[in-house]
Amino acid sequence: MADVEPITGAEFFARSLAANGTSHVFFIDAVLRRTLIELGTLGVTRVLGHSEKAVAYMADGYARIAGKPAVCFAQSVGAANLASGLQDAYLANTPVVAFTGRKQPNMQHRNAYQEVPHQPMFSSVTKFSAFAESAADFPRLMRQAWREAMTGAPGPTHIDLNGLQADAVETGMVTAAPVVEPVFQMSMPPHRPRPPDSDIERAAAALRAAKKVVIVAGTGAVQSNAGKELLALAEALGAPIGTSLGGRGVVPTRHRLSIGCPGNYAAPPANRIVHEAELVLFVGCHTGDQVTHTWRIPAIDTPCVQIDIDPRELGRSYPNTLGLMGDPKATLAKLVEAVGTGSRDMAFGDWAAGAMAAWRQERAPLLANGSVPIWPDRLCDEITRALPHDGILVADTGYSSIWTSSLVELNGEGQTYLRAAGSLGWSFPASLGAKCAAPNRKVVCWTGDGAIYYHLTELETAKRRGIAVTLIVNNNSGFGQGWPNIQRQQGNKPGDVRDLVRFGPTDFADVARVFGLRGIRVEDPSQLGPALKDAMASDETVVVDVATDIDCRAPEPWLPAGV
Repeated sequence: MADVEPITGAEFFARSLAANGTSHVFFIDAVLRRTLIELGTLGVTRVLGHSEKAVAYMADGYARIAGKPAVCFAQSVGAANLASGLQDAYLANTPVVAFTGRKQPNMQHRNAYQEVPHQPMFSSVTKFSAFAESAADFPRLMRQAWREAMTGAPGPTHIDLNGLQADAVETGMVTAAPVVEPVFQMSMPPHRPRPPDSDIERAAAALRAAKKVVIVAGTGAVQSNAGKELLALAEALGAPIGTSLGGRGVVPTRHRLSIGCPGNYAAPPANRIVHEAELVLFVGCHTGDQVTHTWRIPAIDTPCVQIDIDPRELGRSYPNTLGLMGDPKATLAKLVEAVGTGSRDMAFGDWAAGAMAAWRQERAPLLANGSVPIWPDRLCDEITRALPHDGILVADTGYSSIWTSSLVELNGEGQTYLRAAGSLGWSFPASLGAKCAAPNRKVVCWTGDGAIYYHLTELETAKRRGIAVTLIVNNNSGFGQGWPNIQRQQGNKPGDVRDLVRFGPTDFADVARVFGLRGIRVEDPSQLGPALKDAMASDETVVVDVATDIDCRAPEPWLPAGV
């Protein structure tokens, strides 16, 4: 092996990131300054944010679109904030690699200024967390961080670097070539295992024998790009297809077999259809409480087949499960072949398609509603019309996810849906990261006024870095999802219930202008379409502030009587 000329840890780190195709890094000063300077010489864009959580969210959005690890940095005192920002990436199985400074070992356990243990904070939100004491540790730990982030079920990883600003590692010497592993530069997953033929045959036999099969696809199906195979199997079986929020858009939402997102955030027919199934096929779906309405849809004793690249997920929630450990796309391809194209009773699929069609017809007048304040239903319909064929829609948690996942239609052939896995305020920074990963695609962010307050300062980042997204604020001057419930709880007790969930009113179009960006205030529903078209045509971030009615209710999930 040829001798490698020693280089500094900063040079090694920067060259490794550039060689692995990293186009952007997201950070808060002051950490890895030498590395950041080196990255600038290599053409990597350095995105300075205004909070550690925001840069973690940016990296999350970038990684979900790029399909490979995204990188974020924070100094020692910001490590706790960065760890909290990784929660959403962890829950959504996103490959983010986080780097933090840490005061050197001889300062640990001595009440060093601003120093707390990092390992406990990162252990619950990462797949892998390690300490690099010297520059010589860097090559092996970087390789492992990338490997852990991408393989199996993807997820965040973390490397703590010696020195408050990681200076001990940056100034040390490395005698190794930059870390380049081509397999981790490809889209997820880098490895595509398949179950043995005997397991495939058992699953195919179970699917053929059941007259009422429902498929529920999750984030893993999206990451595996398994939409084509999902449709092929669904059509062979006459099986309705539901998705988790993370699986939304993996197939065209207007396909006759698409039933939307079952679970807590479901349009009513979706839960009814899954409840009627004799067998449920989960594909890359973690069967948590949200997608199953707290493990009631389907009922806990329902026979299931589950495909997942992580064997720990097989049968985790539903005991009567036949597990297929493998990549969803590769496994579905084998399953389609094994199921075959013989005659099949399509009555259940036809019934489900009819139920969805009836619900859509019932909801149609609300999508065209001309009321003032504006109904979110109308906003959803206008986004469906305006979103380009390859557009990216990024939605916040809570009502933002419910409205968009039940009423915005996606073509399943180029459009992408990203949603918060639970962190309020995630969507706007994540949309900036998504745009960095896909500069030639239009990115539309749906946030609420309650959510945008978290990271308003990133409007400055969008302006400074020239990151162009259409930021739609569903502005109802309060936390709309909880408004009716808290009113009922207040009853006739003294006190103003508005103190608990209402705020504003704030005109976010005016706020945008303070940051040097364009803002469009929309109070008339007839102006929604023109405003969205105008905003999406811009080459900079535009805030579309939509005055909506806080008393409008999103679709409610269905549960069987007595459950």
